[in-house]
Amino acid sequence: MRGWSLRIVAAIVLSTSALYPATAFELFGHKFFEKASKPEDEPVGEPQPYNVTFTVNAGEDDDVEDTLKGASNLWGDREEPASGASGLLAKARGDYRRLLGTMYAQGRYGPTISIQIDGREAAELAPDATVANPANVVVTVSPGPVFAFGVAEVVNQAPAPTDRRDRVELPADNGFVPGEPAKSGVILQAENLSKEAWRQQGYAKAAVAERRVEALHDTTKLDATLVMEPGRRAVYGPTTVQGTARMDPDFVAYMTDLPRGKEFDPDDVKRANDRLGRLEVFRSQRIEEAEAIEANGELPMAVIVQERPLRRFGVGASYSTLDGAGVEGYWQHRNLFGHAERLRFDAKVAGVGAEVTSRRGDEPEKSRFDPADFTYRVGVTYTRPGVFTPDTDFVTSLFGDREVLDAYTRTAVTAQAGFTHIFTEELSGSLFLSGGPSRFEDDLGERDFVTVGLPGTLTYDTRDNKVDATEGFFVEAMVEPFFEFNYGNPVARATLEGRTYYGFGEDDRIVAAGRLKIGSLAGSDIGETPPDKLFFAGGGGSVRGYEYRGIGVEGEDGIITGGRSLIEGSAELRAKVTDSIGLVGFVDAGYVGAESFPDFAEELKLGAGIGLRYLTGLGPIRGDIAIPLNPGRDDPDFAFYIGIGQAF
Repeated sequence: MRGWSLRIVAAIVLSTSALYPATAFELFGHKFFEKASKPEDEPVGEPQPYNVTFTVNAGEDDDVEDTLKGASNLWGDREEPASGASGLLAKARGDYRRLLGTMYAQGRYGPTISIQIDGREAAELAPDATVANPANVVVTVSPGPVFAFGVAEVVNQAPAPTDRRDRVELPADNGFVPGEPAKSGVILQAENLSKEAWRQQGYAKAAVAERRVEALHDTTKLDATLVMEPGRRAVYGPTTVQGTARMDPDFVAYMTDLPRGKEFDPDDVKRANDRLGRLEVFRSQRIEEAEAIEANGELPMAVIVQERPLRRFGVGASYSTLDGAGVEGYWQHRNLFGHAERLRFDAKVAGVGAEVTSRRGDEPEKSRFDPADFTYRVGVTYTRPGVFTPDTDFVTSLFGDREVLDAYTRTAVTAQAGFTHIFTEELSGSLFLSGGPSRFEDDLGERDFVTVGLPGTLTYDTRDNKVDATEGFFVEAMVEPFFEFNYGNPVARATLEGRTYYGFGEDDRIVAAGRLKIGSLAGSDIGETPPDKLFFAGGGGSVRGYEYRGIGVEGEDGIITGGRSLIEGSAELRAKVTDSIGLVGFVDAGYVGAESFPDFAEELKLGAGIGLRYLTGLGPIRGDIAIPLNPGRDDPDFAFYIGIGQAF
C-alpha cells in the first residue's frame, strides 16, 4: 500500500537508552506493507559478515516471530555479508522502521525493539562506527499487547447508493468496529472504502479531511475517527490523449467511452482501461483525472499511452502419445490504419506421428509420418475494433483445413464474418455468418457438403484467472442453426458448457475444479450431416486416455461415427506443491449418442490419471498421463499429453 500516513497523538522517540520505545508514535507515510528490501541509500563497501540472533518475547505465539523475521532485512540477508560496516548500520536502522510497522499492522502499539551490534544499540552508533569481523547482531522484540478499537467512526459517511453497482463494502464489515483488533491495515482500508463509496456516487475528489487516531496505553484501546470531505459531484470533461504515434488520438478517446457531461464513475474508468488493453496496441496505458474539478463541474480526463511495435509473431507446440506432435504459429499486424485494426495469419501442422488404429480390426496399428497424413490449417483473420460501440468488434476470416483423423479426413474452406460484443465485465457474446464447402472421406465413403450457418455464442465468465483459475465459474452457450445444401437439410446444433473452481487452504494452494458439457443436434441423420458438425469425445481437452475424437457412435460393423448428442464431464483436484510446481489428479467421462437426446444406448467412457504442472507467469505448462478405465477393443492402454494452460 502506498501513500498513506497515520497521525498519532504523540511522536516516535529515538531513545538514547539501549531500547527503542514505541509507547507513543507518529507515522509519516511509511510504507509498512511492502516487501522488505535493501535500503536504497545503503552504502557500498567491503563485505561485512555478521551473525544475527533474533529473539521475540511473544510467549507461544510463533506466528508473530515468523512475521517479524520475514520483515527484517538483517534476518533475511543473514547468509550474505553487508556492504561494509556502514551498510550493516543502514540495514539495522531500516529494520527499526520495518519491525515497528509490522507490529502496527498486527494492532500492537506498545512494542519495544532493540537492535544491538557488538553490544551497542544500533540507533546510537555513528555512521562511520567500526564493528567486529564478523559483527554480532542481536535483535530483541517485545511485541506488547494487541490493541482493540475503542472508537471506530467515519464522520460524513457516504449515503447508501440507489444503484446496486455503486455499492461498496462498509468499513464496519471489514473490522473497523469497537472491540475488534486495531490493525493499522484496517484503518487504511476504512479510509479507502469511505473514499470509494463517495467516488462511486460521482464525488471524484472525495478525501479524508481529518484523521484522529489516539492510542490509550493504559486500556490498550485505539480510538480512530475519520472525517470525510466528499467535495463536489463531477461529470466527465474533455478526454485528451497523449503519446500516440500511429494510433488516431480521436479513436483512442472514443474507445474510452467517457462521454463529456456523464457523471463520473470509477467503474467507467476501469472499463476504459480494460478496453484499451484489449486493443493489443499499447505497451502501457493509463487514464488520469485532472487534479481539480472545474468551475462548471467537469473533470478533464487524460489518456497517456505508449504504443507497441506494429508487428508480432508467436509459435506453439503440443504433443500426445496418441494424437502425435503439432506445431503452430502466427504473424500479426496490430494497427493497420490507426484504429487498432488487426490482420493475423495462422498456420498449423499437427498429427505428426499420431497412432492410426483400424476401427474394423483387420489392419495393424501404425504411426503417421507421411506428410499426406498430417493435419494442416492455414488462414487469415481481420478484426476491426469499435464498430457501432466501443465494445463491439467486427471480425472476418478465411481458413483452409485438411484434418486427418481416424474417424474421417476433412478438406474444407470456411469463411465467416460477424461481430463480438462485450456486455459487461463478465458477459460477452458473438454472432457470425459462417459457411463453405467441405469434403469428407470416411468409412461411409466420400461425401461433399456445402453449409451456411449463423452461430451465436453467449459467455459468462467470473474466473479470477483465465489460464489457472482458483475461483469463479464459466458458462458458455452456443447455438448454430445451419442449412446443408447438397442434402437439403435445415439443422440446429447447440452446446452448453459450465466450469467451476473452488480454492481452499492457505493462498488457495488446493483447487477443486469441475466441468460439464452437453450438446445436441437435430434436423438431419448422421449420414447426411457433415462429420465435423457431429459430436465426438476424447483427447486432451475432453476425455483423457482416449484418442482425439476417438469416442463416438459404434455401428454393428465396428465403424465409429460422430453422434447427435454429447455429455462430457471432468473433475480435477489441483495442488500447488511449491510456487512453481503443481500436481493434479483427474477423472474424465464422456458419452456420445446416436439420437438428439441421450438414450444411453452407447457406453459411457471413463478416463483417469495424474498430471504435473510447471507454473509460469503466462500460465501452467501441463503434462498429463491418463488411462482409459473401460477401454474398447481399439482404445489405447494409456496416453500422455503436453500442453500450455490447465485442461479446463
